[in-house]
Amino acid sequence: MRGERLDKLLARLGLGSRKEVARLVRAGRVRVAGEAVRDPGFHVPEGVPVEVDGKPLALRRHHHILLHKPAGYVTSRTEEPSVYVLLSGFPTRDLFPVGRLDKDTEGLLLFTTDGELLHRLTHPRHKVEKRYLVHLERPATEEDRRAFAEGLILEGERLLPAALSWGEDPTWVELVLREGRFHQVKRMFQARGNRVVYLKRLALGLLELGDLPLGEARPLTPEEEGALYQGVGLFTECSQGT
Repeated sequence: MRGERLDKLLARLGLGSRKEVARLVRAGRVRVAGEAVRDPGFHVPEGVPVEVDGKPLALRRHHHILLHKPAGYVTSRTEEPSVYVLLSGFPTRDLFPVGRLDKDTEGLLLFTTDGELLHRLTHPRHKVEKRYLVHLERPATEEDRRAFAEGLILEGERLLPAALSWGEDPTWVELVLREGRFHQVKRMFQARGNRVVYLKRLALGLLELGDLPLGEARPLTPEEEGALYQGVGLFTECSQGT
């Protein structure tokens, strides 16, 4: 067995895209079995230790990728244009989206290989908060704020309480939900006689979109990963083996 290409291995372990890890290798920052390797195409035999900047590489059981989704992409593998084309260089085969964003919605979209984490982040029982920036056709009102806080009744079913806030311009609001139903944000404002013009997800639990450029993706930091797991009552799923 020739083993796995070094650049593919590093990208699979979440150290960056294939291009990014190739630069890291060529800079001489990676050692295989104690020897510096500058060829990204070098095949690493199974079980051979790999170091990055002098530190042993921890092989992760799961991978978590944060994408700043642009409008125009579908949260699907089978429909086009798919958000998966924006994850070039990452191990997309086993990555699944944590919830979905509509085609015309921008913002934070998390992918994970951990099915239990995905379940807990999306199940209503765990009430993981999702924060959105919303541009409305007409200004939001205090009546809207109260209705959302009490738990809006949508198609005969009461939703969990939601927090609605705004600054000087009440056509630009932030909405915090603790559940994720189909087209929920748009349907909530539609039920209040308003229309969503623009929608962007800013946060999922303690995970913030931050300054990640539109259309780009990155692995979670260990701190972000730990916060996500702790937030839903799980331990961080990292180990020294696959």
